[in-house]
Amino acid sequence: MPAAPREPVYRSVIAFARTVFRILGIRFDITGSEHVPRTGGAVMAINHTGYLDFTFAGLAALPAHRLVRFMAKKEVFDHRVSGPLMRGMHHIPVDRAAGAGSFLAALTALRSGEIVGVFPEATISQSYDLKEFKTGAVRLAMDSGVPLLPCVIWGSQRILTKGRDKDLRRGAHIRIVVGEPYLPEPGADAGAVSAELKRRMEAMLTEARATYKGKPYGPDDTWWIPASMGGTAPTAEEAAARDSAEIRERAARRTAERKAQRQP
Repeated sequence: MPAAPREPVYRSVIAFARTVFRILGIRFDITGSEHVPRTGGAVMAINHTGYLDFTFAGLAALPAHRLVRFMAKKEVFDHRVSGPLMRGMHHIPVDRAAGAGSFLAALTALRSGEIVGVFPEATISQSYDLKEFKTGAVRLAMDSGVPLLPCVIWGSQRILTKGRDKDLRRGAHIRIVVGEPYLPEPGADAGAVSAELKRRMEAMLTEARATYKGKPYGPDDTWWIPASMGGTAPTAEEAAARDSAEIRERAARRTAERKAQRQP
């Protein structure tokens, strides 16, 4: 088995995160870690329901002595605290206004034998069901000749997610399932491969939910349960409308900022 890479920043962050998780009493139930390749590149495709998903997905790769390089929005790298840590862990910044550079950086990492973590949904699913997948994860795997490694997380939204206050009550349960890696056929249609990736992750998510041990804190604690499962989370249509409104708001802010910069 290859020796774990010596990366003081990444290792220190992992140790700190594990300490925090232990203090909070978070219970992890991880299956499928044996599917994480011991060597070579792979695109870890992860569903997205909470802000800590990248941390939880990274834990699933540790038994294989692998560190995952996550693609994350550029704003995280611009922050004075998180920025140096993200760069120190060699994660990959994504500028949504100019994505070619981040795509090339991810390709370079994959071709050098790294595992790159990608969220095919691009943003957090506010319905907690899988959103439509972008094809970026598939195109990275096909262009670099590495396998896709599907991973699903369930329960992350209960701790820290979009539009909700953080909930640090002890004893939270996080269920993580890593699927078998698979290599797209050369010349395959990226849309068809993305559909297959989503199909596999849907099945894995069903398994994660069925084996999830966390219970509602009370009769009204159903906000984190998808409407498709009888909960009170937004429906897929309502979540899509929220996403569209947020995109319009961000565009309006950028326009206002550009106008302000042009003013004498």
